[in-house]
Amino acid sequence: MVRMRTILHATDFSEPSNHALSLACSLAREQRARLIVLHVMPAALAREKEGFGEDMRAELDRLAIPDVNLHVERRLVEGDPATQILQAANESDCDLIVLVTHGRSGLSRLIMGSVAEQVVRLARCPVLTLKAPTSTGS
Repeated sequence: MVRMRTILHATDFSEPSNHALSLACSLAREQRARLIVLHVMPAALAREKEGFGEDMRAELDRLAIPDVNLHVERRLVEGDPATQILQAANESDCDLIVLVTHGRSGLSRLIMGSVAEQVVRLARCPVLTLKAPTSTGS
């Protein structure tokens, strides 16, 4: 098995994304890899809402990392999510990207696109996607 040196986890702070973070942490621990936790702020929101960047930085800093011995780097960037995830992965020479897919379809997917799909298609390294569970209304 090829040893991973750097793993990138892209988070949107959702519950499914937190599950993906746990998996990324486990992989980083097993591989003794550096873990980059990245959040991409939409540029429009960052410019429109005063203090938005500070709020997102605080949210990023609050993410619980289950293993204090992991080498974790937290990054907050602004722009198009897929573009910024790919750029961070390339610049950091990542061996793996871990992210959640929300499974949008129809008009929502047409308008918003699928960040996970773009990352999977264009990434230079392997991408591990986790499907967000759907609520069943039980």
